[in-house]
Amino acid sequence: MTIRHNRLRAWVEEIARICEPDRVHWCNGSREEYAEMIGTLQAAGSAIPLNPALRPNCYLFRSDPSDVARVEERTFICSRHRDDAGPTNNWADPEQMRRDMLASYRGCMRGRTLYVIPYSMGPIGSPIANIGVEITDSPYVVVNMHIMTRVGSRVLDQLGEDGEFVRGWHSVGAPLSPGQPDSTWPCNPDLSKKYITHFPETREIWSYGSGYGGNALLGKKCHALRIASVQARDEGWLAEHMLILKVTPPSGRPHYIAAAFPSACGKTNLAMLEPTLPGWKVETIGDDICWMKFGPDGRLHAINPETGFFGVAPGTSMRSNPNAMRTLRRDCIFTNCVLTPDNDVWWEDMTETPPPRGIDWQGKEWTPDCGRKGAHPNARFTAPARLCPVIAPEWEDPAGVPISAILFGGRRGAVVPLVVEARSWSHGVFLGSIMGSEMTAAAFGKVGTLRRDPMAMLPFCGYHIGDYLAHWLRIGTRTSADRLPRLYFVNWFRRSADNRFLWPGFGDNIRVLKWIVERIEGRANATETPIGRLPTPESLDTSGLNLPAEDLHELLRFDVDGWRGDISDIEKFHASFGDRRPAQLREELAMLAREIGAL
Repeated sequence: MTIRHNRLRAWVEEIARICEPDRVHWCNGSREEYAEMIGTLQAAGSAIPLNPALRPNCYLFRSDPSDVARVEERTFICSRHRDDAGPTNNWADPEQMRRDMLASYRGCMRGRTLYVIPYSMGPIGSPIANIGVEITDSPYVVVNMHIMTRVGSRVLDQLGEDGEFVRGWHSVGAPLSPGQPDSTWPCNPDLSKKYITHFPETREIWSYGSGYGGNALLGKKCHALRIASVQARDEGWLAEHMLILKVTPPSGRPHYIAAAFPSACGKTNLAMLEPTLPGWKVETIGDDICWMKFGPDGRLHAINPETGFFGVAPGTSMRSNPNAMRTLRRDCIFTNCVLTPDNDVWWEDMTETPPPRGIDWQGKEWTPDCGRKGAHPNARFTAPARLCPVIAPEWEDPAGVPISAILFGGRRGAVVPLVVEARSWSHGVFLGSIMGSEMTAAAFGKVGTLRRDPMAMLPFCGYHIGDYLAHWLRIGTRTSADRLPRLYFVNWFRRSADNRFLWPGFGDNIRVLKWIVERIEGRANATETPIGRLPTPESLDTSGLNLPAEDLHELLRFDVDGWRGDISDIEKFHASFGDRRPAQLREELAMLAREIGAL
């Protein structure tokens, strides 16, 4: 392969001198290359082929028990000035971090191959897309990046001789001595040796020690969110942790909706929703990342920069997400799931009846009554988006799709009603800034604890969270109000006094989307409250639902006492932004407090 980009070639040569790999391979993105990588992984005992009659061209991997999820405590933003990282990020001095990591990188690829992965986040050539290059010594990363991004020669052609690109440097941190057998999951098991480091000003990502998920697939959270959020701030667009879906009512006029939810709050389920209302259709644009730029029409246009789904497997089923299950029938990678006796995969809640036995995610014999989970709670599937049966025809449109509404949501058992429409852009940004959710296995922290998570970006914003919210407010001034998306606050997880879920969720979430579409089109009623506009009971379509009137009342109730109790917590969270707390958010909170008598 001829490399015309001199800076790229020189960078790869420099990394090779430091890491000392046995060989260097430039990835071309071909099917033959993917098959070769899978063959390498099978020979190492890493890739377990699944039953081709059940899941053709699918493979199971088991990670080291020390390497099962994102490691937020070892994730750093190395901005030049500490204040620019903000209170929600781990900051480290960039020069000291470079010195420390270079010491680890020296010789770290001995006995291994250095893979160069040129990739495009977004359709190649799109004005919303962005190019990166990841260097890695993990063939597992290569095959996942093949699925998740556009990899190879066409990307290099687009990059040309001097194009800009995000530089990603990754190693599993496990050099091999001559004759030393390799692990089936090479990594550095010492947590203190793991680093996922971002240098926002120079658009670099350095990752060491982990081979798992967003720690190693640097196009995902590292590039698409942490680095891209800084690029978006500097260039006047939005890089967000959001799904994108297409909703088409019986009238035939589609609307495109983006939605931000923390992990394990139903983002992928909503992106692939199977509507329960006749005549309504939902199609998928993306399930995790949304990049939005203003188009010539003054509206925000969005792309899904990825080409695959890297989803949490446990909880995914024909009930919760039938379209995801249909996507997983072939050409997929599974990580940390149960291997069944017929060489298929299984995870908790996948079926009503579990298999009688299997091999769990740690390679141990497993039965349903053995007292431990068969799949890791953060077990994953990597699936090509093109296989989704409801993928929208325009999902790869280089111009993106025009966004009509943006949803903010989390997992709240009380206080937050089913759906609220913001009164204005700044009010919607305020609602997005206070969203919170119970912690999950995909995030670092105590499971079940409420964590405020503005726009679901707390773990992924590459700069000060106060500046991030100020950027959102500035975006609202860049076009007329009628061209901006409407903003909504949703909560599928409201519970009754006896701890029942009040809303059926899943496919019935189309009823909330219907109300939102009808609000956009001026055809649905709402009630004004201090937190925004709530549906009237008659405006929310509950036809065919066995939903008691008292449950509907509770779902749509403005819980004034609950919001009074939340005010001090919101104030404390906003105050943590320091002097970068946007004045408009201070004013929105003060207005809410006055209206509910919480001052």
